[in-house]
Amino acid sequence: MKKQLPKRHELNINQTWDMANLFKSEALYLEAFDQVETDIDAFCQQFENKLSSEQTIHEALNQFQDIQGRLSRIGAYGSLQSSTDSISEENQMRQGKAMMRFQSISKKMAFLTNELKQQPDELLLKAAALSDNNKYYLEEIIEDKKHTLSPEIEKTLVSLSPVLNASYMHYNRFKLADMKFNDFEVDGVTYPNSFTLFENEYEYEVNPAVRRKAYETFYQKLSEYQHGFASNYQAHVQKEKILSELRGYPSVFDYLLDGQKVSKDFMDRQIDGIMTKLAPAMRKYALLLKDIHGLDKMTYADLKIAVDPTFEPKVSIEASKELLKEGLSILGPEYNQIVHRAFDERWIDFPQNQGKSTGGFCSSPYGASSYILINWNGQMDEVMVLAHELGHAGHFQYANANQSILNTRPSMYFIEAPSTTNELLMANHLIQKASSEREKTWIKSVMISRTYYHNFVTHLLEAAFQREVYKKVDQKQPLSANILNNIKLGVLRQFWGDAVEIPEWAGLTWMRQPHYFMGLYPYTYSAGLTLGTKVSRMIQDKQIEPQAWIEVLKAGGTKSPLDLAKMVGVDLSTDQVLSEVIEDISNTIEDIIQAKR
Repeated sequence: MKKQLPKRHELNINQTWDMANLFKSEALYLEAFDQVETDIDAFCQQFENKLSSEQTIHEALNQFQDIQGRLSRIGAYGSLQSSTDSISEENQMRQGKAMMRFQSISKKMAFLTNELKQQPDELLLKAAALSDNNKYYLEEIIEDKKHTLSPEIEKTLVSLSPVLNASYMHYNRFKLADMKFNDFEVDGVTYPNSFTLFENEYEYEVNPAVRRKAYETFYQKLSEYQHGFASNYQAHVQKEKILSELRGYPSVFDYLLDGQKVSKDFMDRQIDGIMTKLAPAMRKYALLLKDIHGLDKMTYADLKIAVDPTFEPKVSIEASKELLKEGLSILGPEYNQIVHRAFDERWIDFPQNQGKSTGGFCSSPYGASSYILINWNGQMDEVMVLAHELGHAGHFQYANANQSILNTRPSMYFIEAPSTTNELLMANHLIQKASSEREKTWIKSVMISRTYYHNFVTHLLEAAFQREVYKKVDQKQPLSANILNNIKLGVLRQFWGDAVEIPEWAGLTWMRQPHYFMGLYPYTYSAGLTLGTKVSRMIQDKQIEPQAWIEVLKAGGTKSPLDLAKMVGVDLSTDQVLSEVIEDISNTIEDIIQAKR
């Protein structure tokens, strides 16, 4: 029988992240919050209605950088604790109070961008010439002018931001705090269920009766909430459409992709290329799983099972540290220090617990350590998950150290490249370290079933779903749970064809993912992995020095995603790299099929 998840206070504290890396006590956090609000009042008094010279703009932005850095750390302190225990009343209250204070801060600080956008381009360019730290920010201001509304409307939108962004908060509260899953029974044994248990254990369960029953009961619970979730999601996409129209964008796609610095054809290329070229190879992989496990049929509930379920190696947290130090050593000693610090300074929150966010992420508040959330299950594939999140940590540790806070974050199109580069470097190290052909085949299967399935299939199918949703939004067609379910169902059935039985309830899968509240994010996983695959191979084959890639990480958001790729000689302007990666994935699947025959 599966164990119930522990409560947060029952965990081994040494396996959780250390919030003291941000603030050593709650009192110091509150003191920092009070101080930054005082300094913001002084900032407003000094600069509001006075941004009329390049020197004044220069001084204002220098102070703005310091304020933004402090707000980054203060905001992380509250949100990170909520992500590890959303049930805690203390965490809910802290986060709620912080949101109200941040709302007030946003209203006060709205004058800065509003006034800068009222200034002539000539003045802004003169101010930009005074500092590289401010240059890119001011160039963005000039570009954003095309879609800027009147200062009064912009200030109103800032004031309304807590309401406009409420859909994402509602989604997480419904999912992590309110939704309670029913136990289920198989062969006289009762099993508890939850989002965390389902996504971290039951999806990979070897026993098909337990696995399929877990899916059935999990999706039954989703169905009970589908209309509320659909209403919440419709409110979100309607908001995006309204804002796109207010700001004069031709479509909601143009509005959502503007910040990514790529056009819609880049997104379409990823979706269409993978839906058509990769699908046949993934169907072969699915049928291989059916044969290996002796299944009567291949169903949606069977797609994440292992190629070699009796070989799944276990690994301790301490052993994972040594593996990661070895596997990522190819990036050099300086990068390896980041890996050391992540473990030694407790950047990582390992255990599963009640109320903890599912999946994994990395947050890197400016001027502080990174924070990595995972749900450790002790299996070897978690080492690759951790390598992935350490890729995000390494990226932003370099960017934060080498850029001002205004310039650290690159386009979302690029954001997953450093993480997936690490993941593949780690996989290659494990293959080289493998003591048998069986182990090598297992690692290749993990690359397919976790790395590529996750990024090139799961998230890509989310992107294909999103594209159809936003087409309807652009055409001002209403959405409902039934419409959303049918869109998702159609995408799944198109990709898997006759190889996999996709039941009606699989249409509810859209309810599982918070990415839909983050703009056109899901397709960027495959975009990042496309570049990450290319870069990892170049590093392994010594076509580039690791330092060349580290220079890309240091560049932060000072270049477009295409220009960042060009720094290591990769051209993303055509579909050549994507086609090469799909061919690599297909060849790896053929290797696995041959090894298992």
